[in-house]
Formats: sequence, structure tokens, C-alpha cells
Amino acid sequence: MKIFYIYTALATKGGADRVVTEKANWLAEHGHEVAIVTDTQLGRKPIFPLSAKVRMIDLDIDFRKEYGHNFLIRSFFYYKLMRRYRSNLASILKNESPDIVITTLGREISIVTQIDDGSIKIGEAHTIKQNIRNFHLLEQKNYLFRIMTKYFRWKMDCQVRHLDALVVLTEQQLVYWPAEVPKYAIPNALPFYPDVVSTCENKRAIIVGRYTEAKGYDYMIDAWRIVHQKHPDWTIHTFAMGEEEEQVRAKIQSYGLQDTIIMNPPTDDIMSEYLKSSICVVSSVFEGFSMVLIEAMACGLPCVSFDCPYGPRNIIKDGEDGYLIDYLNTQALADGICKLIEDEELRKKMGSKGRTNVLRFSREHVMQQWVDLFDSLLKGKEA
Repeated sequence: MKIFYIYTALATKGGADRVVTEKANWLAEHGHEVAIVTDTQLGRKPIFPLSAKVRMIDLDIDFRKEYGHNFLIRSFFYYKLMRRYRSNLASILKNESPDIVITTLGREISIVTQIDDGSIKIGEAHTIKQNIRNFHLLEQKNYLFRIMTKYFRWKMDCQVRHLDALVVLTEQQLVYWPAEVPKYAIPNALPFYPDVVSTCENKRAIIVGRYTEAKGYDYMIDAWRIVHQKHPDWTIHTFAMGEEEEQVRAKIQSYGLQDTIIMNPPTDDIMSEYLKSSICVVSSVFEGFSMVLIEAMACGLPCVSFDCPYGPRNIIKDGEDGYLIDYLNTQALADGICKLIEDEELRKKMGSKGRTNVLRFSREHVMQQWVDLFDSLLKGKEA
């Protein structure tokens, strides 16, 4: 089977980059011909290890050229770059004739369904619909941008209707997409499952995720302020970067918590950091899925997470391998953390249970769902 992923660039330490890389690697290692077609890789090495069996095809468009200008100039650059992108992408797909083309619903969604290359076209959503392409940030600017965002979302729905299939991360997200397109829910897969696990004995919690509004660091800080009053010997370590880093740092310092909330840069060995920790905290305002939760559980950590839209409730079994907390309730979040801090045996029991439960997200299990989907779509095309 010949499978092409369309993705802007494997150049950031984000969840989508890693998920696309790992799926491509697995498929290539299992005998499929796989390529990732980028537009702005520009000679940069993929941020996550890519199998030698996966081809990288960069169209050398560089959409970064549109930024740093006023709206009119930016629109001109975007139109010019999109014309070139459309031409280059169409040429690649028609010459290569892949069986499957997967779009992650970026700018390419307006192009791939119009290219008559004979392939099955599949959309793959890596976050909730409301926040795809950061539309939620755009509509916060002013009334004009809210109108524009409404149009962009309507246009995306029109384009999605022309796909052969759409895949989202959880069952709850299916209802938000057009009824006309066949829809499926396939979760993300575990990136690792270590032979050793956390002892759950270190007086340390962990939170992982970009410093953005989505990850709810404000709520975590407010909750940890309560935790610190009861358990001053515990620390929580963040591993992140992002546009709100200075705001997060400022709030931590304003509470005098800089010695108990330890800010760390992203690491290439996050598994080791989970293994050094005893509790994982997720204070997100929303999640498409939550790779952090399944990673932490694979390392034997109990998790405490807001019951946010939409991922945590599909991962945590409340009271068995972690706690689902009332949405954005910082006192409840602090209480959940304190329960685990105050009961070492409970931490170990929940961590052990989570490590078993999370196997339902194993790479083999999840990727077989993808292969089954590809096979069924191709058979349907031949019928």
C-alpha cells in the first residue's frame, strides 16, 4: 500500500509532529510505501526520529514568508504561495499515484480533494474541531475576525464533505463534523512502554505541555498553591515552552512558588522525567486526546486531570487509575493531588492499574485500526 501524509513541516516538538512521524514509521516498518509531503521543511532535519524507509518530499514553498506584514500584503503573499503549493502538490500526487492520501486538515485541505490522482482522501484531526488551525484564537481578536473565522469554519466543512473518510480522536468529537462524510474515531497510540516503572515514592509531580491557554497553567498554579500549603516538601516540574511562558513564570513568582513549581525546558527524554515523578497532573482547558496521560500511565503514574473536552474521560478510569476532576475546579484539583500525596500505597496501586489499562492504546492495536480502515476504503473503491 502506498500512503502519503500531507503535513506542513516536521519542525516543532509538538504532539502532531510526533504522532505523524510515529504512524509513518510504523507503516513503513510493516511493509507499506510511505512518504511525508511537506511544504516548509526547507532542509531542516525532522524533529523526531524518522525511519529511513519513510520518504520526505518537501515542496519548498516556505509559508513563513507571509508573516510579519499587514493584512493586505500578507493576503497577497498567501495567495501567491498557495498557487505554487497547489501546482507542486498536484504534480507530486499525480506522478506518484498513492493509494491513500492523508491530510491533517491544514491549508492543504482546500487542495487535496480537488486533485484527481485516484487516491483515497482521508482527513485526520489532531485536536478538537473548534481549535483546528487556531481558529479559536483568531475569533478572539475582534468582531471582524469572528466573522472571518465563521467563514473559514464553514469553508472547512465544505471541504471535509469531499473526503472519503474523516478520523477524529474520540467518539465525542464525531458529532461536530458534517454528517455527509464517513467518520471514525481512532485514538493516538502509546509512543513508549518502558520495562521499568516509577516507584511513586519521590515527592515530585509532573505536568507536560506547551505554555498556552489550552493547557491551563493558571489553574495548575492556583491548585498547587493549595497543595504547597499542606505539603511544602513536594514539588511539581513543568516541561514546556510556548508563547505564555513569561506569564506563567510571573504568576509563579507572584505567589512565591518558584521553589516548588520548577519550570524546565522541553526534553528529548520525557520518559525519564515521568519515571522520576510520582503523580501526573493535567490542568488543560481542552484536549484533542492527551498524549501526556497515556505516556504517564505507561510509566506507572497515577493521573489527576480536569474532565475537560474531550480526551481525559476516554483515558482515565476515575478512582481506578487516576482522578477525573470537575472542570476547571482548582480546589478539587488540589484535593485530588493531595489524596495521592497522602497515600503512597494508593499512588502505587493506581499507577500499576493505569499501566495495565493503558495497553488498549498500544501501537499495534491502534495502528491495526488504521490498516483496517485503509483496507476497507480501498475495497469499497474497487467494488
